[in-house]
Amino acid sequence: MANKQKLELTWIGKEHRPKLEPRILLEDPSKSYHGSHRVTDNDIFDNQLIFGDNLLALKALEAEFTGKVKCVFIDPPYNTGKAFEHYDDGLEHSIWLSIMRDRLEIIRKLLSEDGSLWISIDDNEAHYLKVMCDEIFGRNNFIANVIWQKKYAASNDSIWLSNDHDRILVYAKKDTWKPNRLPRTEKSNSAYKNSDNDPRGEWQSDNYTCNKSNLERPNLYYPIVNPHTGEQIYPKKTAVWRYSKDRHEENERNKLVYWGIDGKNSVPRFKRLLSTVADNGSVAQTIWLWEAVGHNQDGKREQLQLNPQEPFTTPKPEKLLARVLTIATNSGDLVLDSFAGSVTTGAVAHKMGRRWIQIELGEHCHTHIIPRLKKVIDGADKGGITEAVNWNVGGGFRYYHLAPCSAFRGKTDQFPNLTIRKIPKQILDRCEWGHDDYSLKVENLPRAKVKPGQLELKL
Repeated sequence: MANKQKLELTWIGKEHRPKLEPRILLEDPSKSYHGSHRVTDNDIFDNQLIFGDNLLALKALEAEFTGKVKCVFIDPPYNTGKAFEHYDDGLEHSIWLSIMRDRLEIIRKLLSEDGSLWISIDDNEAHYLKVMCDEIFGRNNFIANVIWQKKYAASNDSIWLSNDHDRILVYAKKDTWKPNRLPRTEKSNSAYKNSDNDPRGEWQSDNYTCNKSNLERPNLYYPIVNPHTGEQIYPKKTAVWRYSKDRHEENERNKLVYWGIDGKNSVPRFKRLLSTVADNGSVAQTIWLWEAVGHNQDGKREQLQLNPQEPFTTPKPEKLLARVLTIATNSGDLVLDSFAGSVTTGAVAHKMGRRWIQIELGEHCHTHIIPRLKKVIDGADKGGITEAVNWNVGGGFRYYHLAPCSAFRGKTDQFPNLTIRKIPKQILDRCEWGHDDYSLKVENLPRAKVKPGQLELKL
């Protein structure tokens, strides 16, 4: 038997990994914020907003939160090249891959056994990111490539094709992750009618066969008698009945076998009653249209409502995050976003009663994120999903920043809860001390020549 070949993504500098300095998180109470009083017993006050480099912050979370995060949603820089026009694409691309690899490896540790990872990305890096995630999380743990329709109209000024969608790559352990179903909508219920005045209410007919051969499932290949004509009906040669003989007989007793209005259908149909599926919800599909989860302009309108003077430029709509959290979490679960951006993830998680951790390095942490979260907590944010989830007011968050080790030199009494000890030299040599920013900033990098073939998928 031939050995299985492992698909591995290689790039310039892949072998170089940062030697992260151990950090702790310090709260700044002056920037933390809580509601003035408890609204319900379910109010969540210990959410965390962390200001600092997300690689160091993720590392700092390991001690307390390894294996405890139910859902990670990240919307990293898409690496479109617009910010790197003076640098070779190979250099830029390699840096982006290293940055993502280092963060995803820690995220994998933070995820619970029944947790899931959702990464929003576009076609610039999606396929490289997919292979890298296969390597980190295991190819067998790839769940789906969700297509989100981010535009509701074509861009007529596009040079080639109008780019109307982004992707959301989803990973989870298939043997332990169980996605929630989506609530049924009026549109999905509208397919149910009651053409024969069934006293049990609305229904729709469903397939009675499935695409398996009779060789695969011989027990599902048998004749069914049409009670209206007496004819014996078999499935097509490429199909079998969806139900066993015993289950079919039960369906007949319960009057769930439908032969058409005149009773002369060539094959039976299953009569699926709305009353039997109304509470079950519907399975999430992999194509998310803007009518259901919003589009870019929705996200921008939500930002304008929150910050009309200086709105965040690339926000996600709240309905998109609500869809993710509905599928991936339940009330009280912990949600992490290490690329907080405009903090849509945190805002939606808060309104939906989830605990959250948000990490952001940019100054908009103070100019956009904190004001938005305060409005959510105070009940002043009336937009987004507020009405849909009946959000009112309450809860809070704690603001943390990374504590640099050098900050404690000569100030050993500044933090009474800390014990200062000298670090052995063998440990000192393993870390990069005093490095506070591992983010994607390459403006000071020199131009590099990338040889053809250095960046490739290698078997």
